[in-house]
Amino acid sequence: MTDSADNLDRLLKDVRACTICRDLPLGPRPLVQAATSAKILIAGQAPGRKTHEIGRPFFDVSGKRLREWLGVTEEQFYDPALIAILPMGFCYPGTGKGGDLPPRTECAPQWRKPLLDLLPNIELTLILGQYALNWHLGDAKSRTLTETVRRWKEFWPTALPLPHPSPRNIRWFKANPWFEAEVIPALQERVAELI
Repeated sequence: MTDSADNLDRLLKDVRACTICRDLPLGPRPLVQAATSAKILIAGQAPGRKTHEIGRPFFDVSGKRLREWLGVTEEQFYDPALIAILPMGFCYPGTGKGGDLPPRTECAPQWRKPLLDLLPNIELTLILGQYALNWHLGDAKSRTLTETVRRWKEFWPTALPLPHPSPRNIRWFKANPWFEAEVIPALQERVAELI
């Protein structure tokens, strides 16, 4: 194992033992996936209740749609040597009136930069949702998610802003048929090149 891989393994052990957010409704259970060889990074929001309970990121309906968008098998998706998964919050944040609460703010400043620094082979970052867009694109993002996703070619081929694959976004998918017609084929082709 290389020094970089050893450093990543140590850091992942620290992340998985993290209790910064001890007050979470279901307690801390950081869900991340990474290896130094990964070429694809999925930067999402935070695990949902089901994925928290199962202990696997995107192991739900959203994950099924995301795997379809990528054109990968479940085995490929959960292979850290191929795909790193680092959400903005690593633990389930709880539920509010409109669904899951936003990712906790303690997680990203503590863990994301050190983890990203140990992923030297990332060639494509998939950015899902507003919180991840803020972190990864900053001022380069547009006023709305839709406007940012429409400008996807400006970030391509190293980054791709995406709507969250949640069933809650069905109306967005129906209102934006260009997304599945234009973006998904390009995404599948790029993913096939990288894995």
